[in-house]
Amino acid sequence: MITEVTMPSMGADMTEGTIVKWLKAEGDAVKRGDKIAEIETDKTVVEMESYNEGLIRKLVASEGDLVQVGNVIAYIGAAEDEVPETSATATAPAKAEAAPEAAAPAATPEPVAVPEPEPAAVAPPSTPAPAPTLAPAPAAPSTNGAGRVKASPIARRLATEKGFSIGQIPGTGPGGRVTRDDVLSFRPSPAFAQVMPQTVSRGVDGSDTPLTNMRKAIARVTVRSKTEAPHYYVTHAVDMTDAMHFRGQLNEALSEHGDKVSVNDLILKAVVNALIKLPKWNSFFKDDKLEGHPDVNIGVAIALEQGLIVPAIMRAQQMSLVEISRAAKDIGKRARGDGGTLTQEELTMGTFGTSNLGMFGTDVFAAIIVPPQSGIIAVGAVKPTPAVHNDEIAIRQVMNTTISADHRVGDGAEAAVFLREVQRNLENPTRLIV
Repeated sequence: MITEVTMPSMGADMTEGTIVKWLKAEGDAVKRGDKIAEIETDKTVVEMESYNEGLIRKLVASEGDLVQVGNVIAYIGAAEDEVPETSATATAPAKAEAAPEAAAPAATPEPVAVPEPEPAAVAPPSTPAPAPTLAPAPAAPSTNGAGRVKASPIARRLATEKGFSIGQIPGTGPGGRVTRDDVLSFRPSPAFAQVMPQTVSRGVDGSDTPLTNMRKAIARVTVRSKTEAPHYYVTHAVDMTDAMHFRGQLNEALSEHGDKVSVNDLILKAVVNALIKLPKWNSFFKDDKLEGHPDVNIGVAIALEQGLIVPAIMRAQQMSLVEISRAAKDIGKRARGDGGTLTQEELTMGTFGTSNLGMFGTDVFAAIIVPPQSGIIAVGAVKPTPAVHNDEIAIRQVMNTTISADHRVGDGAEAAVFLREVQRNLENPTRLIV
């Protein structure tokens, strides 16, 4: 039986995605769970999995196509199955706001006029100043036949943020398509920099700032979260002195294996253990009931240049502290485009969140819950702090933790009990290895 493969939703705010790369070709056999394509969303590039088994009978969408969520992009079935007639109408047109350079049919930029020099700087008539010369323009990127440069949405966004015209950047993707890496590696020639108009900024810039697609997506998700989920907050000060000592000893033992456990890894394991003991917070409020989950998929907030994402470490309840540490480093690298991409599962199946601003020196903050999760724990920096210890004033390593909780899932006392369990795990770090 022939089955449709549609553009999946990689989050509640996603309405369309771009086919970056097909990982399977027509005629290839696929099993359920196989990676079949790389999909670019407003936030990142995700590996799409197959939910069916059979042969890739037809690829409806091409690499570089922007497709609405729910539209057909391929068909999977048996060799004898008849493939429906399809057309390119399955793909959506690129957003107009992403193509300011489309009006010009040629991709080569026009030279920028040099401002008139001040009178004192004018050379005598007998020795006129030589006219500035431009370095040869790079090879023009490929266009789609209508004069519009072929480029991914992330590449266009980065080019705009960096002040580049997308038409100046040579493309190395399929068919000369400009990619994210092309923009990041692009360096204007010195001659181009010399003729760029020089401006002097005085006072405060009051101009409007257009939002990138990623910032728009973040805005939609956070507004939905604060509108639907009644947030409340509970904060505990955690004595991390023993945990820091434990971490130092553990890392010394792990050094010969090339592993190193961070403070954030300790926090992740402490939260996972608390969710195992108190699974109510590993559920979602849905249809007037709490929808439970058999796996703890712990979300890790990661700040990228373009914005924030919260991918999850899947099935963390089955992992040791060192395994969680390795998994956290792995999703961090892939989120930044180093060594692979995130999966659809990692971006959409998180059950509880964590966010850490300690590396910025933040003491206390409250995070916004990632819908439809029931809560998120925010942690600040570990700092030497005067505290009462064994009835004496002593300098202890203290870290503030704040849970943002959904009041539909649990009341304040229940959130306090959960946060106390996290605190106990961190203040008695041997709990993290049992």
